[in-house]
Amino acid sequence: MKILHVIPSVASVRGGPSQAVIQMVRALRSQGVDAEIATTNDNGKDLLDVPLNQLTEQLGEYGNVPIRFFTRFSPNLNAVREFAFSWDLTIWLWRNMAKYDLVHVHAIFSYASTIAMAIARFKKIPYINRPLGQLCTWSLQQSKLRKQTYLNIIECQNLLHSKSLHFTADQEKAEFEQLGLDIPSFVLPHGVDVPNLIANSQAQVREIFKITDDRPIILFLSRIHPKKGLEYLISALADLQAYKFALAIAGDGEPEYVYKIKDLLEVSNLSDRTHWLGFVKGETKNLYLQGADLFALTSHSENFGIAAIEALAAGTPVLITDGVAIAPMVKQQDCGYVTTLDVEAIKISLQSFLENFSSEQTAQNRSRLQQVINQNYSWQSISDRLTKIYQELSA
Repeated sequence: MKILHVIPSVASVRGGPSQAVIQMVRALRSQGVDAEIATTNDNGKDLLDVPLNQLTEQLGEYGNVPIRFFTRFSPNLNAVREFAFSWDLTIWLWRNMAKYDLVHVHAIFSYASTIAMAIARFKKIPYINRPLGQLCTWSLQQSKLRKQTYLNIIECQNLLHSKSLHFTADQEKAEFEQLGLDIPSFVLPHGVDVPNLIANSQAQVREIFKITDDRPIILFLSRIHPKKGLEYLISALADLQAYKFALAIAGDGEPEYVYKIKDLLEVSNLSDRTHWLGFVKGETKNLYLQGADLFALTSHSENFGIAAIEALAAGTPVLITDGVAIAPMVKQQDCGYVTTLDVEAIKISLQSFLENFSSEQTAQNRSRLQQVINQNYSWQSISDRLTKIYQELSA
């Protein structure tokens, strides 16, 4: 079976969904599925330094999976650049899409995904779409008029002609159903690779931060973006300064918004407790995930919550809002705290964590959290289920 995945970008700056498609293709190929990716060389404001217009399989940063990169139109106007227009991708899709049994399109409201679905419709190639939470209530309220116009005029027909929509959580599917569109769908979460535990990870991170064992580390690791609700976390911590803790912030974002967050930390008297890590990946990212005592993601909306799952895979409990779609699992499996997006509610959960903090108990809980993730989110089981879905939908 030959499967083409189309996504606007696989750059790490685009966050978890872009990284998930690489892991998905790698897992599918381990199941014997001939899967590959077509994408642009988008890298936020920049462009990736990668081979173009050819099949590339030896890029370790992109999982050594087969990827074709095509040039993204990159004018100075940010809105146009973000649309990820690519004439070369369009030509290649038109000439080659019929070679595939099914096309798995990731994202909507972006040229690469829109044109892939349009060409598949015209050539009658079966396709499915993973909307990446862009059909959830919060996302549709952002740039509402533009999205409603785009959805009604263009994207709705693409979605209606798809074989199915791929949601990664029941909550994402439930929010989509409020739109009243009659489209088949299935729920299949992302997988995650459970890492080996790093010896003395907490001691290593505390040495980097120059803090003592009795000071728990609260880690925020995500894009620094208004959607992620970092202001709520900071405001809640500002009321808990009688407790010992350190805040670590890992990620990057638009400079103007990052400055706003730093100003808020200064006003909240938290700057001296905050450690800015910048964008982290690989073993460095794994070290901080394992070295933290609590992972916090107080987001407005997440169609899955890959970073939170990665934290649990590292054995670290999480504090998330109910807008993060894995919240029901976190409650059911007792993997941390679930709160509403409200400063007072977040403060109550943080206070409970700080009052009951024990580094020994955190260490003992790591293997249990890893086991929960391994049982529910291993790439092997998820890629096996996805292969069966492909077979059914391409028949």
